[in-house]
Amino acid sequence: MTKKNALGRGLGALIDDADREKFERIGTINEIDLNKIEINPFQPRSKFDEEKIQELASSIRELGIIQPITVRTTEGGKYQLITGERRLRASVLAGLKRIPAYIRSADDQDMLELALVENIQREDLDAIEVSISYQRLIEECKLTQENLSDRVGKKRSTITNYLRLLKLPAEIQLGIREKKISMGHARALIGIEDLKDQIEMYYRIIAEDLSVRKVESQVQKINRGGFEGKVTEEKNRNQEIDFTELEKQLSDFFSSQVRFRMNAKGKGKIVIPFNSGEKLEQIIGIFDKIRD
Repeated sequence: MTKKNALGRGLGALIDDADREKFERIGTINEIDLNKIEINPFQPRSKFDEEKIQELASSIRELGIIQPITVRTTEGGKYQLITGERRLRASVLAGLKRIPAYIRSADDQDMLELALVENIQREDLDAIEVSISYQRLIEECKLTQENLSDRVGKKRSTITNYLRLLKLPAEIQLGIREKKISMGHARALIGIEDLKDQIEMYYRIIAEDLSVRKVESQVQKINRGGFEGKVTEEKNRNQEIDFTELEKQLSDFFSSQVRFRMNAKGKGKIVIPFNSGEKLEQIIGIFDKIRD
């Protein structure tokens, strides 16, 4: 009868209590105490949007945890977070005591790789953050670009394009992170060989709101030895000098402060201001004399 009861309890009857705890945990989803979870020391993410975490906490209060976090076991019955730090933080704010977690076996190398790969999948990452994560996976996890392509589900050419962004000067990388320029602009800038020209073109993109196609066209001209921007600026300076002299002559002629207005395409107008009907008649009279 005793043997029958043991067999009736299933597989659990064949292992002792310590082994049973391990068997039930690894590779399964369990609810574990929040105060037993340690933060992932390999977490590549340093900034968290507190407002979004508050919103997630509100959702958790209403609906609970939809996607479990992932942890590994450590000594003393503790756990170490592998992925899901936003969910963990939001659960604490929501006042939860326990959280569903997938418990898996992972060494330090696995921890780093899993954290980096999850980080890459986030939608709010800027291009430089993605590039740095790719670089860390290659250097610290000893992955080739081909291995990395399989891990993150991206084409090898895509990974190469991201990695090339890290060759840009620091101020341009900062501009990418602050969304002053797009990745398309950045890729075009990589094609400029001279560092000074790279930086000059970067500031032109911002100042003139240049499209990616326009930048690509400029890059081709720069690499052929002619920076159109420099020529245009010099030309405009010369035109301004000419306009200044001409404005002075016409202002004296009409006894009014004449001004010239011209855009980058060379189109413009001459403005002859007046402050009374009498002054307008005087200006018209001058034109009549010229015409006669």
